[in-house]
Amino acid sequence: MNSILNVNDLSLQTLKKEVANRSMTAELQNRLDIAEKNHSTLYSDFNDLNMIVWYINKREHLNPEHDRNERTKQEYERELAMFVHQLLIYSLEMDLDIEKVQDNSLFKSLQPRHIRKYQDWLATSSPHVKQKGPYSPATLARKTTIIKSFLAFLYESKYNQEILHTGFYNVKVRADDRPNRDFSPLEVIKLLDTYKDMNHVVMFSIIHVLSTTGLRNEEFCRLNVGDLKLDYKTVSYYFDVLGKGNKRRQIPLKEKVVSSIQEFRKVRCLPPLDAGKLNEPLFTTGRCTRFSVSYFTQYIAKEINSLALPIFETRNTNITPHFFRHAFAIISKMNGADIYDIMRSLGHSKMIYLDKIFEKERHAIHSWKPELMKNYI
Repeated sequence: MNSILNVNDLSLQTLKKEVANRSMTAELQNRLDIAEKNHSTLYSDFNDLNMIVWYINKREHLNPEHDRNERTKQEYERELAMFVHQLLIYSLEMDLDIEKVQDNSLFKSLQPRHIRKYQDWLATSSPHVKQKGPYSPATLARKTTIIKSFLAFLYESKYNQEILHTGFYNVKVRADDRPNRDFSPLEVIKLLDTYKDMNHVVMFSIIHVLSTTGLRNEEFCRLNVGDLKLDYKTVSYYFDVLGKGNKRRQIPLKEKVVSSIQEFRKVRCLPPLDAGKLNEPLFTTGRCTRFSVSYFTQYIAKEINSLALPIFETRNTNITPHFFRHAFAIISKMNGADIYDIMRSLGHSKMIYLDKIFEKERHAIHSWKPELMKNYI
């Protein structure tokens, strides 16, 4: 594929496949090395596709573990492939003349007005909006961040002469825009009790693990048998997890939680922990395959919705694995844990899960004295 623009009837599936071609990275590095050696302009023989692949996969750290992880790369591949596909297919909406592109390059032909029009189109009249309704503010912010970062790279690398990334409108996610995923101890206990009474070992174990560890969805799905380790000093188990931003943390496990994991593996006909292969998934689907993040989310929501418990009737959204991460933070705070300890336990640099609790706890009403209101409080 010599250029993104010289392929007829380019499908999104084909584009995604081309963008996800990691094997191209070594060749691109070699081409850059040769250009540098010959004192040539870097990226002079790169095309649009090359720039996407290099941006996503280029190595920046001495320790490769500190570069983008696999999940982040896949997210960038998906978003940038969609960005290019939409610009090509809906070019008229962006006032973009594909027939008059510069140097056979879509990116070099873009101007700030195209970016503004694209962002407005994405938010108001894209196929997703027409078929499923508007994107959430958080989703729009995520898409904008990825594309904006890539366009900044194009300018900084001198592949583009136009400063495109400043063409984006600001996208700010307010606290009120975030979905309510607060989950109380009462709700967690209700689910655990229900699945225990049903002898539903799989769901009981999953909720038991999620609510007592604060694991992210993808962290849970990626767990291998070898990630469950024994601390010989305390004779207790813990998860050794490589989380978001390639940050590693160790998550202690209560004895009853380890028992739940053992029961899960027994029901799924998996080897006991001391007999399992270290690189095999710790938790599996009914077909003994690793959970994907999307399937895991759908599975949890479907199972909990099928219970039709009155305690969840007022919720207008599906309960997903992420709810139990919020529950971990809330239960930890209610048990007196320090806010910074909670942040570190979750692998967070900031704590947004407890904003509502802090808002209520620190409300001015708590300073009122009964005698000033004639005991009406």
